[in-house]
Amino acid sequence: QVQLVESGGGLVQPGGSLRLSCVYSGSIFVRSAMGWYRQAPGNERELVARITNTNWIYYADSVKGRFTISRDNAENTVYLQMNSLKSEDTAVYYCNSVPFGRSWGQGTQVTVSS
Repeated sequence: QVQLVESGGGLVQPGGSLRLSCVYSGSIFVRSAMGWYRQAPGNERELVARITNTNWIYYADSVKGRFTISRDNAENTVYLQMNSLKSEDTAVYYCNSVPFGRSWGQGTQVTVSS
C-alpha cells in the first residue's frame, strides 16, 4: 500500500525557515528517487528538489542555495529544509517519487507572509 504523509508547514515571515517531513510507505519507494513538489494557486505542480537513494541531488533554480533536501532510508522519510523563505515560496508542498506516481498525500501548506 502506497502512503505519503507530509508535515511541517505553517505560516512564516519572509526570511524565515521551515523544515518539512514526509514519511512514505510502499515498496515502490525503496529504490526510487524522492522529490518535493509544490503547487501555488493557479499554477501547475512543480518539482523543487529531488534526491536519489544514493544521494544525488537536484534543485530547481528558484530554490537553489536556500532549500536542502535529505532522506533517511531507514526511517522512510524525506526532509526539506527551507531557509530564507520568500513570498513566492507560498504553496502546498507534496512529496512523491521522481517521476511521480499516481498517489499523492494531502500535502502541507507553506505560507510566507508578513
